[in-house]
Amino acid sequence: MILRVLLLVALLPGSAFAAGEADPDWPCIQRRQPQLSLGQVWAGPQPDDAITARAAEPEIQRVASVLALRRTSPEEAAALVETFVAGGSDPARLTALYLATFNHIQRTRDRVMAGITRYAHKQAGLDEQIKARRHEFERLSAADSPDFDAIDKAEQDIDWSTRIFQDRQQALTYVCETPVILEQRAFAIGRLISGKLQ
Repeated sequence: MILRVLLLVALLPGSAFAAGEADPDWPCIQRRQPQLSLGQVWAGPQPDDAITARAAEPEIQRVASVLALRRTSPEEAAALVETFVAGGSDPARLTALYLATFNHIQRTRDRVMAGITRYAHKQAGLDEQIKARRHEFERLSAADSPDFDAIDKAEQDIDWSTRIFQDRQQALTYVCETPVILEQRAFAIGRLISGKLQ
């Protein structure tokens, strides 16, 4: 049991933060892109002050908030846009709809990015705890009169912390995909709405 724990911990630090060594705030394999640019995902007219003001209108905000949701399927999004276009398809109105949708997606993405940073800090803290516990285990094991109860306790602490760390690392793979999914959604909705421009 002791050998298994030591092997797990010995392997842990070198591989766990390989993707995050350059930037401890960003543990993902995907390149960090702090902000989306409207120009990256929207081929329609660039919004001016009038369109920006129009994007705040309640009707546009209502539709945009649903379009921005990840749980809104592509089919549901297409139906929403069709219904919206039936009420008027001038480019300014459609651009305002996309701008409002984009802003909703951007805010969600900002929250996710901040959450990933917090996640990275927690993992780094746990990694340091595991290292400290490993050193304590080694100190206890090397004592002239080993305290086997304390050694067993240290071993259990290392094993438990390692399991938590590894579970979180596995969950991180999914978490890191979320910004990419949101970027893809922003692009897909942009294409959908710009396709209705006359």
